[in-house]
Amino acid sequence: MKVAYYKGCLASLSAKELDTSTRALAPRVGLELEELESVTCCGAGDIHEAEPDYYLHLNARILAYAEETGSDTLMTVCNVCTLNLRQANFMLKNDADLRERVNTNLEQVGVPPYSGNVEVKHLLWLVADGEGYERLKQEAHKGLKGLKVAPFYGCQILRPSKLLGFEDPDRPWSLEAIIEACGGQAVDYPAKIKCCGFPIIQAREETALGELIQPIEQAMEAGADAMVTPCPLCHLSLDAWQQKLEASTGRRFQMPILHLSQLIGVAAGIPDSELKFRRHVVSMRPVVEKLSA
Repeated sequence: MKVAYYKGCLASLSAKELDTSTRALAPRVGLELEELESVTCCGAGDIHEAEPDYYLHLNARILAYAEETGSDTLMTVCNVCTLNLRQANFMLKNDADLRERVNTNLEQVGVPPYSGNVEVKHLLWLVADGEGYERLKQEAHKGLKGLKVAPFYGCQILRPSKLLGFEDPDRPWSLEAIIEACGGQAVDYPAKIKCCGFPIIQAREETALGELIQPIEQAMEAGADAMVTPCPLCHLSLDAWQQKLEASTGRRFQMPILHLSQLIGVAAGIPDSELKFRRHVVSMRPVVEKLSA
């Protein structure tokens, strides 16, 4: 399946391991990636709130370049990118006058017009269902050997369900299905569908850390060996900011956090050179050693 690949900001910069592991994994699960190179940030929630029309044009530009590849699927690897692009796509597909106005503006700067023939899908959705899931079960031959993994969805890949719609936001199943298909044991806990605290860390750090501690603490109490998330912003919070939690609470957590593509990559036998665990703040050594035993 050929897909237009939009990696977003973090996989291009501070979370390059997400991009590397996604590229290594893609052919294993039947995905041919055509990377979009002349694209920008999706604007996240900040530009959407401050300059909604500018936000719409940013995302329309990304969608237009995706459509130009000839694929009907734009694949993302970030919850925030997924929500923003799907929201813009919904607006453009359902308002012909709006789409015409945006296209007129984009054409003035050399961007091809967008016809509305692209669907935005997260890597999680492409691997958790259909042919991708069948390929996953075949490729995850090395397996996770019963590793106890706590799924962390975060909020922006589940809500609002009107725009996302892949699974029930209160009872998601996709990460659990992938963990178990890879030979791991999915650990259940209430905070797996909560916010990681990332959007407010700069303005209200204490409140953000109060959000962040819940999934890590609950995952530890449930006996998890590691956590997995489909969002690089959640990964940044869970991985890098554990140090902030330890400093503020005086406790030691050291919970390893995997990107989705890394988790599947481990099970599929993708080498460490492609997964790049050394880029993590919290050491992945306990997980690697447990799987090597």
